[in-house]
Amino acid sequence: MNFLFAWRYFRSKKSTNAINIIAWISVLAIMVGTASFIVVLSVYNGFEDLVKSLYASFYTDLKVVPVKGKTIIFTPEELAKIKTVPGVDAYSLNVEEKALMRNGDWQSLVYLKGVDSDYTKVTSVKQHVRHGNYELGTADKPVAVLGVGVENALALEAEKALLPLTVYLPQKGETTDPLQSLAADNISTSGAFAIQEDFDNKYVITNIGFMQRMLHLQPDEYSAAEISLKAGANPDKVKRNLQAALGNKIDVTTRYEQNKTFFSAMQLEKWIIYGVLSLILTVAAFTMIGALTMLVLEKQKDIQILKALGTPDNKVQGIFLSEGLLLASVGGVGGVLLAVIICWAQEKFKIIALEGGSFVIDHYPVKLYASDVLLVLFTVIIVAMLASWFPSRKASLQPIELR
Repeated sequence: MNFLFAWRYFRSKKSTNAINIIAWISVLAIMVGTASFIVVLSVYNGFEDLVKSLYASFYTDLKVVPVKGKTIIFTPEELAKIKTVPGVDAYSLNVEEKALMRNGDWQSLVYLKGVDSDYTKVTSVKQHVRHGNYELGTADKPVAVLGVGVENALALEAEKALLPLTVYLPQKGETTDPLQSLAADNISTSGAFAIQEDFDNKYVITNIGFMQRMLHLQPDEYSAAEISLKAGANPDKVKRNLQAALGNKIDVTTRYEQNKTFFSAMQLEKWIIYGVLSLILTVAAFTMIGALTMLVLEKQKDIQILKALGTPDNKVQGIFLSEGLLLASVGGVGGVLLAVIICWAQEKFKIIALEGGSFVIDHYPVKLYASDVLLVLFTVIIVAMLASWFPSRKASLQPIELR
């Protein structure tokens, strides 16, 4: 019943055109606010997905690391158990250590990561080689693929370097002679990868045999095992099964846990954006107060007739609350449709480009989620109810003065 009155008041011609104009301005304000809300969240989602995909290119679904120390020994039986855990698609063993790389007078402190032949099965680093080739050499003749940031720091072109680099790695054990605490060797370069600054500026990939030789590790001694999962596998469930299969000497981390600070920061950023946009939407919805206040003044006689017929105050208040929700619904639905059109056009035609030309994409990415649309509509309804409360309360308190 309340919405029937609200719909009639919405459609009816007012005695003063200003009331109609203000009502449609409030609808337009909510529509623009809703569309802006959804578009901004969609652009954020697009960037978030892009960054997550870049991190997924380097970080695997699961990573098995030692609970204590830097290295862990995997027996053939334990490696066989990893492969048989349901959900595991492939695994790769690696040895990682900080190293100093020198190219003449240029030097850079890097993370030197030795990987096996299965590394390309669990990550897509090979697909991100910008120039040169993905070649890692052998234990005796090592070859490295550099991050483009490391390449720039060493002032070279990886695929064209005529002379090998010198790499210094820490020796195992304690020694009083600083010169004996480092192992040095030459390493050639084959190419450079570009994924994301966090990786490009500090990682160098080479073969695992070279790292084991330089660090004097046993043949079955590694830093970690990186694991990719089959499509649809639950990372948390596979993690529990791996932990049970390998015992307490290892710790299994998911991709989220490997980058917990980063992902938590991204979620916090999204909620901050939501808070700021909610304030903007609240300001836009305040035009509704003016529209409903004018409508209450316009319908004073109707209100008094309803009260004279025995309509309680809360019913009168409900009519004007429904009027506010109706205005918000029209604006909200219109805003959703407008946002969908904008996002579709941006995704299809790349209307708004990214300036600079140095990013991995050339346009603003968008990702429209139904959950975001529902959240925005819920926010619109809450804001509309708050904005409608004062005018509707004023209407319910109108005295009966029929003449």
